[in-house]
Amino acid sequence: MDYKYIDQLLERYWNAETSLEEEEILRAFFSQAEIPAELEQYRQLFAYMQTEPKTDVLGEDFDERILSMTETQEPVKARTITLTQRLMPLFKAAAVIAVILTLSNAMQSSLEGGQTNGTASTETPQSGVSVAQMGDSAKVDSMRQSLLKE
Repeated sequence: MDYKYIDQLLERYWNAETSLEEEEILRAFFSQAEIPAELEQYRQLFAYMQTEPKTDVLGEDFDERILSMTETQEPVKARTITLTQRLMPLFKAAAVIAVILTLSNAMQSSLEGGQTNGTASTETPQSGVSVAQMGDSAKVDSMRQSLLKE
């Protein structure tokens, strides 16, 4: 027998060019008892629809079974976040900035001390303290003397 038409349909089927009627012809052909040996390899592909029972259909109770598996009876517990916990990142950032400023101030004062080569400045002995706040001049002189000795 000549199976050119079936070969042509198979070629069009592999190129996804067949219509539904042509695919039905292929299914009917491959459901026959006798098929040529060279086409026997395609039998299971096209006979699957007729031989396999329709078990892929979902049952009526499918939704209920899935919902019963996913439903949880435990209530969701909400966590309370205090103001301290909420502001903790800001506290950490402020601490980092304070450490950096302290270290930079210490570095700057150590560098300034190295540039004067050990000589005391002739300005007020303590920065930020004026002479009027110190009281009398004897105190100022003694403080200058102690700075010169250092």
